[in-house]
This record gives sequence, C-alpha cells and structure tokens, in this order.
Amino acid sequence: MTRLGDLERAVMDVLWDSVPGTSDGITVREVADALDGRELAYTTVMTVLDRLAGKGMVQREREGRAWRYRAAASREAHIAQLMLDALDLGGSRDAALVRFARSVTGTEAEVLRAALGAEADGTGNGAAELTDRVEPPSADGIGRGPRVDKAADR
Repeated sequence: MTRLGDLERAVMDVLWDSVPGTSDGITVREVADALDGRELAYTTVMTVLDRLAGKGMVQREREGRAWRYRAAASREAHIAQLMLDALDLGGSRDAALVRFARSVTGTEAEVLRAALGAEADGTGNGAAELTDRVEPPSADGIGRGPRVDKAADR
C-alpha cells in the first residue's frame, strides 16, 4: 500500500471525516472548503483526488459535470494495511509483533485481547464493546489510536 503525502493525507482525512453513512461522496469544492487554513487552488485539490483515485484510495462517481469522491476503505482499514505492510518489510514478523505488543498501553492491550478473543471463539465481534468507546481522532491528528474511555468501564 502506498504511503500518503501530507496533502494526500489531509484530503483523505476530509473524506474519512465526511458524514458517515452517506455513500454519495463529496465534490472537489466540498473537499477544498473543508481544508481549512490551506490556500489551495481548486485544481490542486482536483489533481490530488485524481491521483488518489489512481492509487485506489478513493472511488469517484460522475454527477452531471462534476465528480463525487469517497474513501475506498475506512481509515481503520488503511491503518491496518499499513501495519501489515510494515510487518512485511523484512526481518522477523514475530519479533516485530512482540515488540509492538510490548509497546502498547494497557487499554490498547485490552482492545487487542478482546479482538483476539473474538477471533478465537468465532464470534468475530468480541471487541465491539471496547471499540464502541474508542475516542475519535483529534483535529490536529495527535492522539490517534485506540484510547478507551475508562469512565465507561465503571
């Protein structure tokens, strides 16, 4: 999977953060407007979206004379694929997984245990209770990741 540049990531964040459940997608103008604080030309945003479509990151559909864009996969699916790709970089996958497991926080370990437990018992949704309480990413991108609300555990 291709890693995203800064502007590509910003555009994907707009698509990922667009109204959930709408499969219609959003226009180039709507993406450009959502990129607050960036003085980008319409054609620049259009070029980035076109390149992302070429990479398979976005899907587009013609609506009149315009295109509507939506992410081809969720943010979580993209991140998971990046993690899997990182494991394929060489060396021992097992060693990399052990190192990763030792670096996660307690709540992140809980999420992993629940997901693995669900996989082991065949339900596939054992982590749903924990992941339903995962905080959304912050606007500045800091703190992305599974941080579980401890108050909900009481």
